[in-house]
Amino acid sequence: MEPKEDVMPNAGEPNAGQKVLAGKVAVVTGAARNIGRAIALALAGDGAAVVVGARSDGEAARAVADEVTALGGRGLAHLADVSDEAAVNGLADAAIEAFGRIDILVNNASIRRQQPFEAMTYAQWREITGVNLDGPFLCAKACVPHMLAVGGGAIVNIGGVAGHAGAINRAHVVAAKAGLVGLTKALAVEFAAHGITVNCVVPGLIDTVRGATAESPDPHPGGQRSLIDRLGRPEEIAAMVHHLCLPGAAYVTGQTIHVNGGRYLP
Repeated sequence: MEPKEDVMPNAGEPNAGQKVLAGKVAVVTGAARNIGRAIALALAGDGAAVVVGARSDGEAARAVADEVTALGGRGLAHLADVSDEAAVNGLADAAIEAFGRIDILVNNASIRRQQPFEAMTYAQWREITGVNLDGPFLCAKACVPHMLAVGGGAIVNIGGVAGHAGAINRAHVVAAKAGLVGLTKALAVEFAAHGITVNCVVPGLIDTVRGATAESPDPHPGGQRSLIDRLGRPEEIAAMVHHLCLPGAAYVTGQTIHVNGGRYLP
């Protein structure tokens, strides 16, 4: 299923006076709401065409594509389960069909569940790692060849504090998010010579609409609070992701950047 919004002609190179990301094409997974939506809008606001990826909520994805259009951008809503290789390849194909290139990949799609380790089944483990770690691998595999074809690009993976500080009842989430840091470093090393930067942005506690199993009870030992005594905003994560996709960030790669108000200090 491929709901589309405002499919536009192939994006070309920006001309003088255009926005910095004009002519660039971004694929953002998990972009139907929350942090993913904010990232999609931040990139669109600076001129990028945006493929709004979502797993199943076509209506929400189309709504974000409408917001992209309202910003004067180009939007495409596309449903794909990032743990399914064929679906991910279809996501990349849809981006190429609509816009002719891929310059930016933001691996934001993620699921979080809680289960004591003793009771955790292998199927539960695989559900989480399939989306949170295999998903970014599959998306990178599908998008990197298109970045190579245009001479470079930017990949931004969205990590999790749990992958650095640990968490109760989340062995699967912790392992997957820690693995994402490793994948970030590996791809940064492998593709630096080809003009592709790869970084990981790790949000802290962000004011989002979460699923019932996401944060209750608090999985973090001691219930750590941020030094800045408030929840972060999705737009604050999006601002860092946006920066890493700009030409001015071309010397930043292989980095894990925490945006958490001081909740976790590496």
